[in-house]
Amino acid sequence: MDTIYEEHAKVFKAFCDEKRLRILELLRGGEKCACVLLEQLDVGQSGLSYHMKILVESGVVESRQEGKWTHYKISEKGSAYAGSLLKELTTPNSVIEENNCCKR
Repeated sequence: MDTIYEEHAKVFKAFCDEKRLRILELLRGGEKCACVLLEQLDVGQSGLSYHMKILVESGVVESRQEGKWTHYKISEKGSAYAGSLLKELTTPNSVIEENNCCKR
């Protein structure tokens, strides 16, 4: 069961950093080469690599190699999964669980 929570945490970790949110905003316009992302962000090569690793591991972003550069785009499947996961985790259960706390 811990593994499922670890996978869920990867998705939400992708959204909890300002730089990663900016990267996602840039990728909304379509696939971008890492060189373009470097030009548009105030981050070095190692910083970009760190953020892209988190985004790719979350499944929200896909990558492909072309020569020495990596190209990134938003994953339709990963994006849909992230949206449904948020909805699932924030929608109350239809079955009301008994709360045994503080019974008098």
